[in-house]
Amino acid sequence: MNDLHSVWQFAPQLLAMAVLIACSAFFSGSEAALFYLRADDRRVLGKGGPARRLAVQLLESPDRLLSAILFWNLVINMTYFALAAIIGIRLKGAGFFAEARWLPMVALLLIILLSEMLPKNMAVLRPRTVAAFVSIPLALAIRLVDPVMPILRLINLVSRRLLFPRLQPEPYLEIEDLERAITLGTDDAELAQQEQAVLQHIVALAQIQVEEVMRPRPQYQAFRPPVQLSDLRGRLTPSGYVLVTETDSDEISAAIPLKHLSKIPAEQLERHAEQVLYIPWSASVAATLEQLRNQDRSVAAIINEFGETIGIVTIDDIVETVLHQEKGRSERLLQTASIASVGSGVWEVTGITTLRRLRKQLRLQIPRTKSLTVAGLLQEQLQRMPQQGDVVEWNKLKFTVLQAPVRGRFAIRLEHVHSKELKP
Repeated sequence: MNDLHSVWQFAPQLLAMAVLIACSAFFSGSEAALFYLRADDRRVLGKGGPARRLAVQLLESPDRLLSAILFWNLVINMTYFALAAIIGIRLKGAGFFAEARWLPMVALLLIILLSEMLPKNMAVLRPRTVAAFVSIPLALAIRLVDPVMPILRLINLVSRRLLFPRLQPEPYLEIEDLERAITLGTDDAELAQQEQAVLQHIVALAQIQVEEVMRPRPQYQAFRPPVQLSDLRGRLTPSGYVLVTETDSDEISAAIPLKHLSKIPAEQLERHAEQVLYIPWSASVAATLEQLRNQDRSVAAIINEFGETIGIVTIDDIVETVLHQEKGRSERLLQTASIASVGSGVWEVTGITTLRRLRKQLRLQIPRTKSLTVAGLLQEQLQRMPQQGDVVEWNKLKFTVLQAPVRGRFAIRLEHVHSKELKP
């Protein structure tokens, strides 16, 4: 009876340790759930209730979130083991030497299993549910440690300067290094060549303006809200997205990702739309891709210097440019060749064919101009919109407009007037 009474005197400390284990499990599971969320998970949570949206907001400051979680876990674990040490000392004083010897190991195993392994495994299985459940109490816990955050950042900075005073970030890999790694890493010469081409295309994204890969305004349709499924007339849009305009203008405001919807409603499709990103026409494709990824968007509206939408570009368009850069926008948008030879020194090109492609594929000496496309060049020379039958002679090249529809294929015949034969 006396032994039983002696054990019960430790009940408050054991209960406190159980509470600390639960608190540690909360922070460990919160860390795993929030940082396990993928882009699709964040998109779904961002459209949910207040708790779900709060989980996404917490991830906007990952350093602050992680520092607070680690701080609370450190405080909780230190308190837990301090209580375990106190109980061990009192057990020895009461004559329970065997129990005092096993207590530290049992305490360590319990906190590893119940506060680390189990909550983290459960969190990664249901990250959305756990993230929404823990967001509100976790936000309160972060607020409580905000006053000490500057001190923690200072300690972190000083420790890095003292321990790693000459730590320098590694330089970015050059394209030659990547090519060498691919060449040495595969015995398939054809595969290595394809991978090198893709890497070169990726590097080239920094030199290509987004205007060159965008879908021009005449090549897409946009709908004013409310958008009904019947507006599509049973056909999927070429880009896979339904573009939604402002209620009082034709400017693009959102895009509905049809291919990501498991069930497409018959009415009010705009409820499933995501906001588009606005990018200036002069931005590079690489900068556009970075902005799309950072802000978790799929569609960017390209605007000119007057703030008017002149086209759109989707993340799929950029991926297509990387993987199949030899294909122009005509193949992607119009299902026709950008440049087709029709005779010696004569070609038929589309209006959206870029002058960069003409220089590269036909090896023509075309000077730099303000225009990026053939249609833009003709408009610049004519000082108006090109019409069927227009003829423009410029820099030893003769352009004849064959077709100039408002929508669809803008066809132009290109001749090298001072060369009888020019091989593409």
